[in-house]
Amino acid sequence: MDVLTNIFNDFGVTWGKFLSQVILFAVVYLILSKFAFGPVLAMLEERRKRIEEGQRNAEKIKKQLAEVEIRYQEILRKANEDASKLIEEARATTEISNQRHLQQGIKDAEEILHRAKEDITFERNKMIAEIKQEMIGLVIDTTAKVTGKILTPEDQKILSTETAKELAS
Repeated sequence: MDVLTNIFNDFGVTWGKFLSQVILFAVVYLILSKFAFGPVLAMLEERRKRIEEGQRNAEKIKKQLAEVEIRYQEILRKANEDASKLIEEARATTEISNQRHLQQGIKDAEEILHRAKEDITFERNKMIAEIKQEMIGLVIDTTAKVTGKILTPEDQKILSTETAKELAS
């Protein structure tokens, strides 16, 4: 204890001031822990969770888009198979029937192929439009959560327009 007292005396430290500074430091630390550190850490954790949620939503949308593309390829393949079958059937019929039946069969097959392609294009565009709408909604929801404010209809319209432009490019 004498060594500690000698060190304090050498540096001009008095016990009373030292203890009052230690108590003051402890009080300030406790106040900051309760009113500053805790809320800030809680806010940072909430923000981290929101960002993770946004990333999960983006992954979900990517998966949906991949599924739509697979479905599109499957429909196109099936339509091509059907069209090929119809063309082959028409060609086989031609050997048995006359030239007029051949022309009608080919015309029907091409028409079916044309309709199938139109249906595929329509379905694909419809699916892409649905995914875009869902993405716009997710962007609006995520933006509202991340910014922590309630978006007005005008803000939502602006955000929707900007998102649609980004998706179009």
